[in-house]
Amino acid sequence: MSLAAETRELAPMTEGDLDAVLAIEAATAAFPWQRGHFADSLKAGYSGWTLRVGGQVVGYAMIMAAVDEAHLLNIAIDPALQRRGLGRWLLVRAMDAARQSGMFSMLLEVRPSNEGARALYAALGFAEIGRRKGYYPAADGREDAIVMQRALVEVQA
Repeated sequence: MSLAAETRELAPMTEGDLDAVLAIEAATAAFPWQRGHFADSLKAGYSGWTLRVGGQVVGYAMIMAAVDEAHLLNIAIDPALQRRGLGRWLLVRAMDAARQSGMFSMLLEVRPSNEGARALYAALGFAEIGRRKGYYPAADGREDAIVMQRALVEVQA
């Protein structure tokens, strides 16, 4: 797929997108979410977004709103298209959507071993605010989560 010639589109995730989302999830996660995780998130009213290039789903993000904070639950790009700026593009648009819906900050967890994601989040202004011990399943037991946060709007005094 030639990204230079294709239009990127952010679209709300629907049940009809789940086959494509699950294929990306299975290809990117050692312990992937199942269909029920995505379907239940959509039914609960979480903001699910797809990134489409040339009409094809190539990435997604799932965000839960809690009062005035957006919690990035899951985000992924098709492995064949990673390292081309699509993850950054998707996350920036998802942050914009959260800001427009009244969220003041975004919170996320990331594996310490996921250096690419950590670098992207840091480049976009996320800062480490804590750790969750044994948060993620791992091949050798459990892996901690680094908790990161970023303001979405400046607070006016």
